[in-house]
Amino acid sequence: MRKTLLTALNTLMMLSFATVAFAAEGDAFSTGFGLIAIGTALGIGLAAAGCSIGQGLAVKSACEGIARNPEASGKISQSLILGLAFIESLCIYALLIDLILLFVKM
Repeated sequence: MRKTLLTALNTLMMLSFATVAFAAEGDAFSTGFGLIAIGTALGIGLAAAGCSIGQGLAVKSACEGIARNPEASGKISQSLILGLAFIESLCIYALLIDLILLFVKM
């Protein structure tokens, strides 16, 4: 299963960069905008994936903590909400950096 997934991801990456390799001179990819667009798309995709994994693990741990000690649910919930806000801010910062890279003229 893992080899199939890695093979599929590698094939997808090769196909996505093939347009850059065969771009014509007047095309948007030859001016560098296409590379920036691909980079920003990959950047926000990785940031969103990492943040969602982190948020899922945080909620899982909070639910386990509340299940083990229901009396501490107030403190656990407060810590969970604060931690989720910090994790979400990381994704927003990544989005901001990607938008700056995408729309600022070089």
